[in-house]
Amino acid sequence: MKEYKPPFFIRGAHLETLYPHFFRKVKQRAFEALTFSTPDQDFLEADYYNANNKTLVILSHGLEGDSRRDYMLGMTNLLLDNNYDVICWNYRGCGPTINKQPRLYHSGATDDLDVVVQEVIKMGYKSIVLTGFSLGGNLTLKYCGERGEELDPRIKAAIAISTPLDLDAGCAHLSRPQNRLYSYRFISRLKLKTRKKHQQFPDIIKLDGIDKIKDLRTFDDRYTAPIHGFKDASDYYEKCSSINFVGQIQIPTLIINAKNDPFLPDQCYPYELLGKNPHIIFETPEHGGHVGFTQWNHNGAHWSDMRALKFINNVLGSN
Repeated sequence: MKEYKPPFFIRGAHLETLYPHFFRKVKQRAFEALTFSTPDQDFLEADYYNANNKTLVILSHGLEGDSRRDYMLGMTNLLLDNNYDVICWNYRGCGPTINKQPRLYHSGATDDLDVVVQEVIKMGYKSIVLTGFSLGGNLTLKYCGERGEELDPRIKAAIAISTPLDLDAGCAHLSRPQNRLYSYRFISRLKLKTRKKHQQFPDIIKLDGIDKIKDLRTFDDRYTAPIHGFKDASDYYEKCSSINFVGQIQIPTLIINAKNDPFLPDQCYPYELLGKNPHIIFETPEHGGHVGFTQWNHNGAHWSDMRALKFINNVLGSN
């Protein structure tokens, strides 16, 4: 495909990121609500779209997203129009129902992604594609890389869009003054979920000092890391950054990070590292913002949706 070119009046990192967030409206198609049980007596909620195909695409959303965000629905509708089945799943704490356990979700929770994969296999699918946006991209890459040659052969390809491959650098970059708007939104929503978890588990989730938390690293240090078994934020970032796993990926994988993505620092464009893995195609369009890539053709599909579809078709030999 030709490199992405934004509409003439949507130019610049922040506008290309914010315009689709506020103005992209995608109608949800008919779906079946599914609930998957987890090994720790909890559950995951997902939306299942059945086009009666033998291939299914699993979509993983971004930080503080959910299965019904417009970027998820836009990709879903394009895949359905091309006869692919789709499952959009919610991380713990992101679905319609509050989860049972103290844990929520994090950038490296591949155990939950594996629950979805195993359930899909039980449904009879022999051909599966994993696709993730932002945090979901990191999750997708880590899942494929940490399994390497042991990855289930039914998983044929992976796609990661606007992915912070280096979580430590990405977190620091997102906390810079020019990104205050995004950081404030994420922190506010994470604090709200933490307060709800406190109501469930007051002896485990403490709220003292939560109002003083102003950045993601402090939040991860205080809550994300200890709740999920990490020593601190640095330990969490080191063990969950997909940049430490992409070298072991053994299936066709497409990574798309726009060069003007306001969320991503230089460390999230590891050209030399990714170039050593012949299974990975790393594309860095000049424009696109973060999970942006707005365009007004192909029935509302964005450029990244079309690029993902072409990649899937090429890998699977579809027309």
